[in-house]
Amino acid sequence: MLRVALRNVRAHLVRLGLSILAVVLGVSFVAGTFSLREMLSATFDGIVDAGTSSDVYLRGADDATTLVQQNASAGAVRNTIPADLVTTVEGVDGVAHAFADLTGPLVIVGADGTVPPTSGAPTFGLAWYPDDPATPISSGVAPSGPAEFMLEAGSAETTGLAVGDTTTLVVGGQLTEATLTGVVDMGASMAGATIVFFDEPTAAAAFSPDGTVSTISVLGDGSVDEQTLADRVDDAVQGSAASAASSPVEVITGDTARAEAREDIATMLGFVETFLLVFAGISLFVGGFIISNTFAMTVRQRQREFALLRAVGASPLQVFASILVQAAVVGAVGGALGVAGGLGLVMALKVVFESMGMDLAGSVPVSASMVVISLVLGIVVSVVSAAVPARRAALVAPVEAMRDDSPAQSASLRVRTVAGLLVAGAGVSAVVAAVVTAARDDTASTGSLLGVGAAAVVVGTLLLAPAIATPVLRVMALPFVWLVKPLGRLASGNVTRNPRRTASTASALMIGMSLVGAASVLAASAQASVSGIVETESRADLIVQSATGTLPAGAVADIDALPEVGAADSMTLDQYFVTDSSGAEATRLYALGTDPGVFGRSWQTEAVEGDLATLDQGQVSVLRSTMVSNGWVLGEQVTLSTQLGELDVTIGSVFDSPALGVPLVVPASVFDQLSAAPADMVTMLLVQAADGVAQADLDTAVTAAAKPYMIVSVMDDEEFVSSLADQVNQVLTILYALLGLSIVIAILGIVNTLALSVIERTREIGLMRAVGLGRAQLAATITVESVLTAVFGTVLGLAVGVGLAAGMPTVFQSAGLTDLVVPWGGLGVMLAISVVVGMLAAVWPAVRAARLPVLEAVTVD
Repeated sequence: MLRVALRNVRAHLVRLGLSILAVVLGVSFVAGTFSLREMLSATFDGIVDAGTSSDVYLRGADDATTLVQQNASAGAVRNTIPADLVTTVEGVDGVAHAFADLTGPLVIVGADGTVPPTSGAPTFGLAWYPDDPATPISSGVAPSGPAEFMLEAGSAETTGLAVGDTTTLVVGGQLTEATLTGVVDMGASMAGATIVFFDEPTAAAAFSPDGTVSTISVLGDGSVDEQTLADRVDDAVQGSAASAASSPVEVITGDTARAEAREDIATMLGFVETFLLVFAGISLFVGGFIISNTFAMTVRQRQREFALLRAVGASPLQVFASILVQAAVVGAVGGALGVAGGLGLVMALKVVFESMGMDLAGSVPVSASMVVISLVLGIVVSVVSAAVPARRAALVAPVEAMRDDSPAQSASLRVRTVAGLLVAGAGVSAVVAAVVTAARDDTASTGSLLGVGAAAVVVGTLLLAPAIATPVLRVMALPFVWLVKPLGRLASGNVTRNPRRTASTASALMIGMSLVGAASVLAASAQASVSGIVETESRADLIVQSATGTLPAGAVADIDALPEVGAADSMTLDQYFVTDSSGAEATRLYALGTDPGVFGRSWQTEAVEGDLATLDQGQVSVLRSTMVSNGWVLGEQVTLSTQLGELDVTIGSVFDSPALGVPLVVPASVFDQLSAAPADMVTMLLVQAADGVAQADLDTAVTAAAKPYMIVSVMDDEEFVSSLADQVNQVLTILYALLGLSIVIAILGIVNTLALSVIERTREIGLMRAVGLGRAQLAATITVESVLTAVFGTVLGLAVGVGLAAGMPTVFQSAGLTDLVVPWGGLGVMLAISVVVGMLAAVWPAVRAARLPVLEAVTVD
């Protein structure tokens, strides 16, 4: 039977070709994801090795909250430590050198006069030490003074600057004209990060004005191992006067620091991997419909062959196994080709990343685990998808299968329909329960219930698809029946003749379109919600933000000093540990610090409990959902703590503003006491015109003041909303691109079904041609079938997606999704695209059918 199975694969390779292609596309995504992750891991491992090459590190022992430190660390943010500890450490036996790691964010202008794009990678400055072997100068000389700097080799290439060039830097919020004196080669790709080196005094003044640093690097002289050196350093540090109780110090080995850094990076890459694998899973699931459909139709066409095998002694199990062997071959071939496709995909992505300034290290990796997983996945998906058709073939009685008229196409749809109604009903009930609960209490967590209900609705719809296919398709076919006689009636009969097969083909497209429809509604609703919130709460004439997330202090000061500006309200952001009187573990919350006068002047937010005026008294305001989740009450005293100390404050008001986007609002007086560098933590500046100043004059003045800082954007409310909408559209574009793979596979499914249908109906086609049906008419009939199938899948998918997305504004209203908007124009475009898809999918099957020789076709058995 194995030989028979393999011969059948070879004999029907064309029929199985599109199934193989479906596996190839899905597995390519999986293989590409694993390969991309390994390449990213190799790149970041190189960065870790280059950036943490010391033998011992000193760092803060406690978690801290100051966000300004996060520009220099991917891991946990800790308290800073005194830079003076360098002197203590250098006196320890076995220590060759110790360096205070002076680092901080900055902005550099490239040779073309613009800030180079970094694809999200940071731009930061470092102190350069002549005794540090990790940062050798490859060309030029070391910098001296604030008007000189060096660049990492990759950064020099990205910026286009050469040794001797002068450019503008924004360091510590101030504009500085500086000259590039040298280039440093760190021996690894920095993945698009821009690294600027200064001499130690310049870096200390810019990045450590308070005399503290995040870490101190220690190089040994080679006389002892890392752990012994770390123990000696720890003993010296703990007895040092420079190590105060307010700045506890932890000493770790270089191996520990590198391991922690790799773990942090692995966690971030794991999220990316999971995100991509979800879409790969969707694609393979959609591909499963094609495989199942292919084998179902192939089994039907070869039922006499299976009957003969049974007649000569083959058991049902052997017939079943022979079909699964064929499916396994399809999966193995598709998996092998998918591995190659995945590597090609990663090579293309590497080129794209390089064009965006993010160089990935090394060549495209090929690991044994990736190959094995890809092959196994392709085989498992194929075998599972073919199991039901294989079982059907094995259970057909030999005598029944040998009849001239085929046995019943399929069993009754009653059981499947009942199951579909039950599953879909349960899903709808869960969705309704989530919406109703959220409407009654918008702080309730009903997102998970909505997700489970949505999944059940999709599964239930897939089960119900055959039952609703016939009546829905008959209605959809009416325009063709009326306008294209008699071809429309022929096409309508063909697509409704086997509702299981038609539904299976359309379901593949339905899954992709339901996700696209839901994403479209979610994006449109998010944009409308943001627009509504800004229009309702913003009172500013202009909103100023930075591409780096924080505004340079110099830009804030220059704008505030303009005579055209009546008020410039700063919004600052940090994280605090919040402890209540219950003794529970401290809660880490984002806090927005601002002048209390901003409310009612530049921003309009109403308190739902208490009064925002209590901010003037040093009290704080808490988001309503945060109050509920923590069980706090108005008037309760809580403790805010950071590395700078603790402060007991009273909850004076409760607000409910998704636009602010933070759980805690504190007055500037409190923020200044607890945050290390408030002037460098301004995330947004709300500007209002002085009395008698026109909007256009204000815009001109503020834009001119912000222009030298390069990264600062000046927007009115409309432009601000547009910028937020652009961010949503970027995410939506990525989702569409990823979902596009599943839709491409679904299109292949339509092509596959039509092609197999032509083979199955060869005799029927020959008879119709013999009685006068022309080639063009036959091609038109098949095209109508394809269009009906594509439109049915699209309409069903969009209906499910839009219906489920309609509940999201209610469920997620506390997160700022307040308006429901259905983009009818966009959905109409998708429907029109489905018609085009149907027409394109019919080209090959229609041509194939039209070219069938009439005499041969009518004699096919």
